[in-house]
Amino acid sequence: MVLCGSCMELVVTLFLALASLVFSVTDPNDFAIINEFRKGLENPELLKWPDNGGDPCGSPVWPHIVCTGTRIQQIQVMGLGLKGPLPHNLNQLSKLTNLGLQKNQFSGKLPSFSGLSELKFAYLDFNQFDTIPSDFFNGLVNLQVLALDSNPLNATTGWSLPSGLQDSAQLLNLTMINCSLIGRLPEFLGTMSSLEVLLLSTNRLSGPIPTTFKDTVFKKLWLNDQFGNGMSGPIDVVTTMVSLTSLWLHGNKFSGKIPEGIGNLTNLKEFNVNSNELVGLIPESLANMPLDSLDLNNNHFMGPVPKFKATNFSFQSNPFCQTKQGTACALEVMSLLEFLDGVNYPSRLVESWSGNNPCDGSWWGLSCNNNHKVSVINLPRSNLSGTLSPSIANLESVTHIYLGSNNLSGFIPSTWTSLKSLSVLDLSNNNISPPLPKFTTPLKLVLNGNPQLISGTAGANPSPNNSTTPATSPSSSVPSSQPNGSSSVIVKPGEQSPEKKDSKFKLAIVVVPIAGFVVLVCLAIPLCIHVRKKSKDKHQAPTSLVVHPRDPSDSDNVVKIAIANHTNGSLSTLNASGSASIHSGESHMIEAGNLLIAVQVLRNVTKNFSPENELGRGGFGVVYKGELDDGTQIAVKRMEAGIISNKALDEFRSEIAVLSKVRHRHLVSLLGYSVEGNERILVYEYMSQGALSRHLFHWKNFKLEPLSWKKRLNIALDVARGMEYLHTLAHQSFIHRDLKSSNILLGDDFRAKVSDFGLVKLAPDGERSVVTRLAGTFGYLAPEYAVTGKITTKADVFSFGVVLMELLTGMMELDEDRPEESQYLVAWFWNIKSTKEKLMEAIDPALDVKEEIIESISTLAELAGHCTAREPGQRPDMGHAVNVLSPLVEKWKPLEDDPEEYCGIDYSLPLNQMVKGWQESEGKDLSYVDLEDSKGSIPARPTGFAESFTSADGR
Repeated sequence: MVLCGSCMELVVTLFLALASLVFSVTDPNDFAIINEFRKGLENPELLKWPDNGGDPCGSPVWPHIVCTGTRIQQIQVMGLGLKGPLPHNLNQLSKLTNLGLQKNQFSGKLPSFSGLSELKFAYLDFNQFDTIPSDFFNGLVNLQVLALDSNPLNATTGWSLPSGLQDSAQLLNLTMINCSLIGRLPEFLGTMSSLEVLLLSTNRLSGPIPTTFKDTVFKKLWLNDQFGNGMSGPIDVVTTMVSLTSLWLHGNKFSGKIPEGIGNLTNLKEFNVNSNELVGLIPESLANMPLDSLDLNNNHFMGPVPKFKATNFSFQSNPFCQTKQGTACALEVMSLLEFLDGVNYPSRLVESWSGNNPCDGSWWGLSCNNNHKVSVINLPRSNLSGTLSPSIANLESVTHIYLGSNNLSGFIPSTWTSLKSLSVLDLSNNNISPPLPKFTTPLKLVLNGNPQLISGTAGANPSPNNSTTPATSPSSSVPSSQPNGSSSVIVKPGEQSPEKKDSKFKLAIVVVPIAGFVVLVCLAIPLCIHVRKKSKDKHQAPTSLVVHPRDPSDSDNVVKIAIANHTNGSLSTLNASGSASIHSGESHMIEAGNLLIAVQVLRNVTKNFSPENELGRGGFGVVYKGELDDGTQIAVKRMEAGIISNKALDEFRSEIAVLSKVRHRHLVSLLGYSVEGNERILVYEYMSQGALSRHLFHWKNFKLEPLSWKKRLNIALDVARGMEYLHTLAHQSFIHRDLKSSNILLGDDFRAKVSDFGLVKLAPDGERSVVTRLAGTFGYLAPEYAVTGKITTKADVFSFGVVLMELLTGMMELDEDRPEESQYLVAWFWNIKSTKEKLMEAIDPALDVKEEIIESISTLAELAGHCTAREPGQRPDMGHAVNVLSPLVEKWKPLEDDPEEYCGIDYSLPLNQMVKGWQESEGKDLSYVDLEDSKGSIPARPTGFAESFTSADGR
């Protein structure tokens, strides 16, 4: 019986152990999904999961898996380098609370997370997921953290946050940096009461910050660097987000002023608005904030630079009146800036009203007297809206104010009556309101076209002691000179209103305008004659243009252009020894050392900008081929009138300013420019083979021959030499900012020249960086420039490295039609360059890769890698690139002396005998050579030879 008892005990023990084993096995559905997850990977061995049997939730637990009972609760595989898709039914892991897939190479379509009601943390960032389903966010009611950063989700079409996300009421952190978001921010984000971190940088968002963001509890808000048009509108709503510690808005088009209420953000530590369109004075409240970091670069901030209390701050590239902190602006400047504030900072004035002297000639719409004081404000039809500022009263020398045909409203400030010199005030065609102030000095007041005054709502008529007569007084007996029955009047102190005057005064009012009209006609006749003559002279513009090659010994080192005038048939040769001015407005100019060419000349040489002469189109406009009278060909780049924006004008001026200072055989030469009316035209030397991009990516379409390896090496070296000159050899150091294959032009001999200098910036001294508005072409941008806006010459080196990769592979820097892993050329090239087999497979199929060029291919690939290193300090300078490339290019070297090469000629003989021997050995008839010339003179030239070598001056 004892034995039987022992047997029974053993049986029970075995049964319980077996039952325990059975009930500890992972849920079959979870187990199936995990196995599908593993099978879809290209490198599942990195998981170190057992191949034979085993149980994710068993003992021992599989690495990277956390279970609760039989259900999988967490998957944590961060940074393992896993490749492959996720299983489509991942959302059936219904007990999943934490998913950490970040920093791998997962790809393909994201599965829907719909139904993962217990999921709290989802880290999917830094992978290669290319699609996100529309129901991805449905039912994530417990979600607290979601990270989708750096995934090319729906990269071609982009995607927007669906409304289903708002059901995630517990959401604390939402980070979606660089994942192809487009459109406006959804309003519902501002209603998510728990959301504290919202990071949406580097997408394609547009529109304003939603008004629902008011009073949110955000601690971090990053909306910076939106591609395309970027986000826009005012930033006033941020002043209500009192919990903010980090606010990044840089790289957008936010406009308006920084509101004074920014000081409410007492927790703020980082504030970055670099590269926007913000205007106005810096609020004192911002200056007094003890921030860790403050970036105000590249906006339109004006006035004085305050003393900032921030630990780190920068404010470059703003039109401040002073550059030193805490230095006050001149009184006139501050008065004008207050006026600008009242009329809402129109862009034309913001761009030109900079510095601390409104009489320096650049302040558009202002004129000054001999004492260098503002005397005229001339801003009719200038898109002014808003109200008139009392500060104009500080401009004591103002005599004339012309503000007609704008959209001004409100009152005429009473302080303006203190302007003792003011003789004309034209506010016609606005929306000025009554009552009018009482001026005490003679004044021509023009108020026609102001509905509130015309309608008779100007209040009571002036009393007999009123010193001002409203020009639009309904009871006025002044004859109407305007359709609305109003006219200007001259107001004298102490005069009564028109209806109180006697008939003599009425007669005088009528006679004075008539007499004035007669005088005006007398003055107008000779004036018209003068204007007509000037107009005639102007229309007899130069009609031929001759470009003379520059003599290398020429001390002024510029191209000379002769322009023929029809007036006397003579040629007037101009050069850049004296500066020419480029006028972009009535009083806005820059200095340049190139030549101003009449538009008519360029019309003639391009057959009136005929479509048949069109060479190509770009962001600037259209490039036309032109041919001069002597057969010289030129390239004429004409800005399209419809795109003459401030940015385009800046690039136009920059191109002239830079190319007038630098000249190098591997930089395209600017021959001249034209500025007339709306025309903005640049004239360059003609590069017959066009852009490098044509020969690398589109040679089949244009029926061209693919570039040989020898030509590619020469092109690389030419570009390196041109960029080395810009960076270190010119008298100033420049950063190109837009080096790419479409900006590298080829001549007849396929030698390369760098072009398009509209984005060039002066480089800082040493290794310091300059902060600038983000510009250039995305696939060529260095990472530090794209992220921070800070740039050095090493950004050009990065772009050069991308060009080298294009020369090697024949692939464009960015192509969404290529497979996902190779869409961005730099990232893909870095993955394959270290393996010789992969590198050789990546070489442009159009190249005939022979054994003798493999070594130079490897050298070029290595150089491309160095140039595109992530950190600027790890990249070489362009001088190093020149040194690497120079030995690869075929050099001339003498052949071994061969006596037969001399054909028996004795070079010690006199010239005529030597040539005779040469003639006999070659068996040729050189009948034009005077072999009997006893003095051994140079042989005579054949007929027609002289014409080919006539010098510029005809000798």
